[in-house]
Amino acid sequence: MKIQRRKSRTSEVYVASLNDIMFFLLLFFLIVSTMVNPSVIKLLLPKAEHSEQTVSKQTINLTITKDLKYYLNDEQISPDKLEFRLKMAMRKAQETTVILRADNEITLQPVVDVIDLGNKLKIKVILATRKQ
Repeated sequence: MKIQRRKSRTSEVYVASLNDIMFFLLLFFLIVSTMVNPSVIKLLLPKAEHSEQTVSKQTINLTITKDLKYYLNDEQISPDKLEFRLKMAMRKAQETTVILRADNEITLQPVVDVIDLGNKLKIKVILATRKQ
């Protein structure tokens, strides 16, 4: 003889509070991501009407501040060691592009020196600007 239960039991997972938890996590990560600052070196880049974004296999960020301090990928270096460091970067990757971020208050000569060094080493040098 088979005995049947009057009430069948089913299991449930209460998920109404998961929406609130996911909302707070999303809000937390959005707030934290706006606080992250990728570049610590503050510059005022020169303006350009037309700008183009290029992506290559390896990009090197070279920054020249208004007090003529050189930063290679956020690491301060002296101008006389720049050629050696660029040669070392060329050995790691065949196609290297230098993104030159120069402050708009400096004279043109340091920028021309870096571009000339890039031509000497056969490295593509791109001058970073900001849109008007």
